Amino acid sequence: MAPAITAEMASALAADRPGLVPASTADRVTELLRTAIMEGLLPPGTRLSEEVIGQALGISRNTLREAFRLLCHERLAVHEMNRGIFVPVLTRADVTDIYALRRLVEGGAARLAGAAGTTARLAVRAAVDVAERAAATGRWHEVRTADLHFHQAVAALANSPRVDELMRRALAELRLVFHAMADPEQFHAPYLQRNRTIAEAIMLGDGEEAASELMTYLADAERQLLGVYRGPAPGGPR
Repeated sequence: MAPAITAEMASALAADRPGLVPASTADRVTELLRTAIMEGLLPPGTRLSEEVIGQALGISRNTLREAFRLLCHERLAVHEMNRGIFVPVLTRADVTDIYALRRLVEGGAARLAGAAGTTARLAVRAAVDVAERAAATGRWHEVRTADLHFHQAVAALANSPRVDELMRRALAELRLVFHAMADPEQFHAPYLQRNRTIAEAIMLGDGEEAASELMTYLADAERQLLGVYRGPAPGGPR
């Protein structure tokens, strides 16, 4: 049985209600629900009840349905016929596909380091700085977020809004898989120094070195993730 939205989940969503107004657009509601999904408030497999979420946020059914439609388009929600809308549970094949995309996008972007602007390269190093500070005080869930920002910043070296959007969606999906990693420290700690190595190569404008390090990095991360991730049960929501 798919998990339902609990009173605690609804209460957490309702805390954001003051930021909404009767005329709030579906985009604003989508952003709120996207954040709730990515940060783990609504874990994979959760049924997104129109009634519960609509009451928690004080929004119309039409607005919420449009938000659900947008989330489905981003692959952060899925419609199951005669069952409703669910937070998806990715398959192992999904994970492999996301990493294939990441190698193409991040690897290609990293090779552009020499031509990238200083601001873009500094953003890569800044994400590593944030992750290292969080790790120093044991805030490993913040390390996870900073790591995603690091990879988003690598993709941004391409200086393309379309690449940025593609990468944002891929990383949002990937975060759903991270729920399988019970110990974020165990997963992320080995990659902190590797992030630093890639960031310094980018700062030096050595795109080939950065891309080479990144390809090995992504292969190792994919292998480690698939080693513990089993994906949805047959017939379960995706």
